[in-house]
Order: sequence, then C-alpha cells, then structure tokens
Amino acid sequence: MRILMFGRGVIATVYGCMLDEAGHDVEFYVRPGRAEEYGDEVRLDWIDGRRKPFGRRRQEAFRTSLRETLDAADGFELIVLSVGHHRLAEAAAFLAPRIGEASVLVFGNVWKEPLDAVAPLPADQVVFGFPQAGGGFGEDGVLQVASLPSVVVGTDGASASIREAAVVAALRETGLSVRREPDMRGWLWLHFVADAGMFAQALRSGSLARMIGDRQAFRTAFATARALLPLLEARGVDLGRHRSATLPFRFPGLMAAASAWVTKLVPMAGTSLAAHTDPRAAEALAVLADTRLEARRLGVPIPRLGP
Repeated sequence: MRILMFGRGVIATVYGCMLDEAGHDVEFYVRPGRAEEYGDEVRLDWIDGRRKPFGRRRQEAFRTSLRETLDAADGFELIVLSVGHHRLAEAAAFLAPRIGEASVLVFGNVWKEPLDAVAPLPADQVVFGFPQAGGGFGEDGVLQVASLPSVVVGTDGASASIREAAVVAALRETGLSVRREPDMRGWLWLHFVADAGMFAQALRSGSLARMIGDRQAFRTAFATARALLPLLEARGVDLGRHRSATLPFRFPGLMAAASAWVTKLVPMAGTSLAAHTDPRAAEALAVLADTRLEARRLGVPIPRLGP
C-alpha cells in the first residue's frame, strides 16, 4: 500500500516506521523547507511493545522519504493524519483537494463531532483511530519513544466500511493488535477529558514529566477527569458502553497508586510522560480551553478546571 504520513512528528515517525517495516511504501509530507532541515534519517531510541520480551528497546536509524508537495494525482492509498486537535481543521482544509481516492486515518484527539472536526474531507473516506505511543525528540535529535502493541480504530457511528477494513489490515500487518471500537465518538471524547485531567494537573505539578511516580498528582488528575464525565453525558455519550475506560476515574485512589508505581518503575510507561516537560504546550492549553468552552456552552459546571 502507498501510504503518506502527514508530518514527521512522534506518532507519524514511529507508526511510519512500523508500516515501512511491514513492506508498505511510506512517505512523509513536511512543510516546504523542512525536508532539508529534517534530513533523510531519524534516530530512534524505541521501547517497542510488539517485541519480545515485552517492550524490548530498539536503538536504530530509520531512513525517511520526505516530500514537500502533495497532489490528488500522487496516488496515495492511505494518508495518516496525526496532529493536535486544534490543528485538525487547518490540516483537513489543506488535504481535502489533494487526497484523491486515498482513505484518511485521523489518528489522535478529536473534540468536535468527529466528521465536523475534519470537514471538508469526504466522510466516506475518513476512518478514526487512536495511537498507543508517546515520546519526544531530545536535544540530540533522537526520538525517545515507547509504543504499546495495540491501537484503536473505528468510524463515526457507522458500520465498519471497506476503507476501515483496509486500514485495520495495514495496521495488523505491522504486528499491532487492532481493537475496533463501535462507539469511536464516545471513546475519543472520553480520552479527551482524560487528557484534560492530566494537563490540568501538569500545570499544577510543573509538567507531565514531574508527575512520574507522584501518586497524589495522578489521583487529582483522575478525579478531575471524573468530574468531567457529566459533560460527556450532556453531549450524549453513553458511559455504560465504556466502563473499562472509565475505571481510573471511578477508582482514582487505587488507579493513582498503580499509575505512580508503573510510571516510575516501568520504562515503557514513563517514556511518554518524560518527554512532556512544558505544561503550557499548545495542544495541552487547547484541550483545557476547548473543554471549558464546551462546558460553558452546555451549562455544565466544571469547578476543577476553573472558569
């Protein structure tokens, strides 16, 4: 399959590497002028959850094929779009006249109605998913990243499509386990408020990195997310369909103790948080601002996030 990763950030790089290893023809779209800046190689220090023993570390270089132009006639079959939710509208507007017949995997946070968030992309060409990886580029340019052996994929309330099946097949060819989520809209929004809880606590703690091993910080983050569940219900989310995903919020003390222990002692768990040293990163502030805005619109009090 001919695949375009939109950008060369953490998620695009690590999943682009997986797809490349699986035999797909993978290229990366970068902004004009960035190809020379990035170069044609990225070094990875990668805790790969697909490798046995679980989470074996890989230290290697990955050669990337970068392009600065994109046209509908380029013939890509799949475009993986993974940007901060506050940049989705801009990215979708850029891609819409350039995707041709490609499927577009929207791979990350979404807070608006999913298809509205990526309009004007054609609804029948869009599949939603969520990565299970995180990390960041160090000052030396090395990508420090950890990835779990699974991802989540679904559509916006529709039955599984041929395009979704093709995306799932491509991801499974990498050795990933793919969980197909029938209520992707609710799952994405639940993950969004979980992020809001974490980002709110990061502002208090000084960063996500500083939360590693801090039981009280995790407890407060989970309690903040739990207080946002009425906002999801006001938006029509059936929380009963997501009982496993709401477990940390229903038992914040117990889950906080486990999370603090895991992030401190398990390298895979701590790597993603360790890369986030800026509590005022653009995506974090946008998540908090948009959560507050929606709560005001619906008249749902969220005292833990403030006005």
